[in-house]
Amino acid sequence: MKYKITYPVLLSLLGIITHSLVAQSVTTADRLVPPATVFRNPPESAKPGVLWMWMGANLSKEGITKDLEALKKEGFNRTTMFSLADVTTPWACDIGKSPTPELISWTEPWWKLVRHAAEESKRLGMDFGMFNGPSYESSGGVWITPELSMQEICSSQTKVTGNQKTTITLAQPTVKLRGHTPFPVYNPKTGLVEKPEIEARRTYYKDIAVLALPATGPVTKANAIELTGKMKPSGELVWDAPAGDWVIYRFGHTTTGTLIQPAQWQATGLECDKMSQQAVDFHMDHVIGEIQKHLGDLIGTGFTHVHFDSYEAGNPTWTPRMREEFTNRRGYDPLPYLVAFAGRRMGSQADSVKFRKDFEATIKDLHRDIYFTTISKKLKAANLTFLCEPYGGPWRQDEVMPLVHNVMTEFWTHGGKYAPYELEPTVAALRKSGQNIVEAEAFTGDPKESPWNETPAWLKPIGDAAFCAGVNRMVLHRFVQQPWDDRYKPGATMGRWGTHFDRTQTWWEPGKALVAYWQRCQALLQWGRIAEPVANDFSVISSSKKDTIKAIHRYEGTTDIYFVANTAREPRSTTCTFKVANRQPELWDPVTGAMRPLTQFESKNGMTTIPLKFAEAQSFFIVFQNKATAPVTPTPNFADQKEVAQLAGAWQVRFDPAWGGPTKPVTFAKLDDWTTRPEAGIKYFSGTAVYRQSFDVAPAQLADKAGATYLDLGVVNHVARVFINNQDLGVVWTAPWRIQIPAGLLKAKENQVVVEVTNVWANRLIGDEQEPADQEWLPGHLDKNSYYLKEFPDWFLNKQPRPSKGRYCFTTWNYFTKDSPLIPSGLLGPVRIMREL
Repeated sequence: MKYKITYPVLLSLLGIITHSLVAQSVTTADRLVPPATVFRNPPESAKPGVLWMWMGANLSKEGITKDLEALKKEGFNRTTMFSLADVTTPWACDIGKSPTPELISWTEPWWKLVRHAAEESKRLGMDFGMFNGPSYESSGGVWITPELSMQEICSSQTKVTGNQKTTITLAQPTVKLRGHTPFPVYNPKTGLVEKPEIEARRTYYKDIAVLALPATGPVTKANAIELTGKMKPSGELVWDAPAGDWVIYRFGHTTTGTLIQPAQWQATGLECDKMSQQAVDFHMDHVIGEIQKHLGDLIGTGFTHVHFDSYEAGNPTWTPRMREEFTNRRGYDPLPYLVAFAGRRMGSQADSVKFRKDFEATIKDLHRDIYFTTISKKLKAANLTFLCEPYGGPWRQDEVMPLVHNVMTEFWTHGGKYAPYELEPTVAALRKSGQNIVEAEAFTGDPKESPWNETPAWLKPIGDAAFCAGVNRMVLHRFVQQPWDDRYKPGATMGRWGTHFDRTQTWWEPGKALVAYWQRCQALLQWGRIAEPVANDFSVISSSKKDTIKAIHRYEGTTDIYFVANTAREPRSTTCTFKVANRQPELWDPVTGAMRPLTQFESKNGMTTIPLKFAEAQSFFIVFQNKATAPVTPTPNFADQKEVAQLAGAWQVRFDPAWGGPTKPVTFAKLDDWTTRPEAGIKYFSGTAVYRQSFDVAPAQLADKAGATYLDLGVVNHVARVFINNQDLGVVWTAPWRIQIPAGLLKAKENQVVVEVTNVWANRLIGDEQEPADQEWLPGHLDKNSYYLKEFPDWFLNKQPRPSKGRYCFTTWNYFTKDSPLIPSGLLGPVRIMREL
C-alpha cells in the first residue's frame, strides 16, 4: 500500500522525531536521579522564569543589576525581556517629562543597557533573552518599510457601457488611512489615543490585476475579461468593450498599516509581511544582526533566546508572490477569483467556498513555510533559541509547533480562578511531539484581579490547576524593571496588565517560600514521563457535584508520582483512588518539603484507595516507589491535634515608620485587624510589622511525645515568618497556616516568639489618597476606574521632598481613590501551640 507524504505531514514527522530526541536527551539523565533527590534539590530546569518588562524610557543600569540579583536570590533563573511603552492602558501611552528621554528601544543607549543585562546574567548564571523587537506584538519595527509590511487587497471600480472603443483612466484603489492595528496607541502628533493614520496607505500601492465583469448577473470565467496587460502605469486603459454594461475592477495591494504594539512611539513601526520570504529574511537578519553587533560575545552564555509572543496582528489578505504561491500549491490561478474581495462571486457557490478555503489554506501554508521556518532556521544558525507562544495566528498550530525550539502556553487569573488560554491544545501537541517541558506564561491578570492585593495564598490554587493541566515550568507575568531608588515604591508598573511579581512587592522577600514550592513541584512534574490519561487512573470518591480535586500522573520504571491538588479555597476531605497496586504510598508536601509514608490505605483489584484531607488550596505528591508493607497498627494519614497553649496575651507590634507606621512599638491587647485600628499609621500601613510575645508551656506538655508540635497562626493576612527562641522556623504563606516546632526548642518559661507579618500594598496606596495630590493622573482607556501617571512630577525629577507629606508611595498606575475598601491585614489568630495526637 502506498502513502502520499505531503509537506505538512513530513514537517510534522520531522518535528516529532526532533522533539523526541530533544526530550530524551533532556530527561534521560533526570530519570536516573531518584525523585527524592530532585524534590530536595530541584535542578535548574525546575526554577521558574519571568517576563521582564522594560517600560519605555524608565530604565537604569543600577536597577537592572538589582532586578537580576533579586531574581537570582528569590530562586528564578530566566528572564525574557520586553521593551514596551512607558505604560499600557492597555494601549501604548507616554508618561510626560521623562527623566531619561534618550532611552528609546533598539537605539544605541538602549542597547548598552541590554548588554549590561546580558553581562550581569552571565555573572549570575542566569538565562536571558528578549522579544524580537520593540513591543510584545508581533514581528516588526521602524526598519520595516511599507513594501515589507503586511499587505491587504484593495480595489476600485469603473463602470463602462460596451459595444464601443473606450479610453478611460482607472482610479487607483484607495483605503482608509487608519490602519488595521488591532488596538489604538497614544499618538503624540494628535495628542489622542487612536489608531493612527498611516501615510504609507496613501503613498504605497502595487497593482495586481485588472478584470472586467458584467455589471449584473452571474460571473463565470467565460464572461470575465482580464485587462491587466492593457492598462498603462498611469491607469489609462484603451478597450474595445463588448456589448453590455461592464464594471472594470482594478485590484492592487497596499500595507495594512498594522503597527507593532505597545511600543514607545519613536520605536513603533510596521509589522512585517509574514508570508514574504524577503520581508521575514529582512526582519530576522536585522534582529539577529543587532543582537550579534551588541551582544555577539555573550550569545549562548549571557544571552540565549529570542521570543515571539501570542499573535494579535490580524489577518493579511495578500503578499507580493501570492499568485505564484497559490497557483503552485492549489493547482489553479487565483486571479479570476479576486472578485470575491470586491463583493462579487466567480462561478457557483461551491466554487466560491472552495476558493475561500484554498486562499485561507495558502495563507496558513505560507506562515508555516516562510515565517516559522525562517525564524527557526536563522535563530538556530545564530546559536539562539526560538521561544514562542505559537497560537492565535493564521496558521495551523500543530504544523508550526515542531519548528519552535521552546514552546510556551499561558493562563490567566480571571475571577480569581485558573483561566487557560489555548493551553490544552498546546499541551496535547507538545506531548504528541515528545517534548517534556511545558512552559506557561503564568498568572496574567488585569486591574480587576491584580490591584496590588495579590498574595501567595491567592495565587497557589491557580498555579496548582495549571500544574494539573500539564504545565511544569512557570514563566511569571510579570516582573517590571525598577529603575529608581528603593524609596520609590511600589515603583514602575506595566500599567494595566499583570500580576505584581516585582522586587518592590511587599512580600517579595518571604515570597521566596512560594518560589521554593514551585521549584519542588516543577522538579517532580518534569521527572520521568507523563502518564497518558486512561480510565480510572485517578478518581475521587466524593459527593461533590463539581469536584475540585485535580491530579496529574508521572512515572518511570516502578515509580509512580501523582500531584494531587485541592483547587478550591476551602478544606476538603475525600478518598482518592490510584491505578497502582501493592506499593507503599508516601505523601510528599511541596510546601514544607516533608516526606512521610501513609499507613491508612487499601490495595486491591489493581487500585490503591487512600483517604486524604486537604486544607484550603492544599496540594500533595502521592508517591509509590516501594513494595507495600502492612503496618502493625495503622494510624490515620492525618493526625488529630490538640491545643497545648494559646498565646492569648498582649503583643508588642513594631511597624516601619518609613512607610507611615508609628515610631514606637504598639501594644495590641488582642490581635486586631490593622484596618480597624484608630491610628492612621496602622490602618493604612503596608509592609512588614513585627509581633513579639513571651509565653510559658506547662512542663507536662514538654514531655516527649510521638506527635509533632506546631505553632498554628490561625488567620494571617498575608504572609508570616516565625521565630521561636531566636530560631528561624520559616515562612507561613498558605493553609494550614502553621509551622512545625523542632523537638526540644520549647522551654517551660519565657519562650520568645516573633512573627513578622507582611500585608499587601493596597492599604498604603489608599492611605495616600487621603492626602493632597502631588502628581497628576489620567484615566485608563479600557477601565476608567484606574489611572496612569500623566507626567513625572517636578519634585520627583529634582529629587526633592514630596509636597504632600502624608504620601509614601510612588507608582505609575493607580487603582484607588480615598474611598476604596481596605484589605484586611495583620495577624488575627488565634495563635496556638498544637500537638499531634
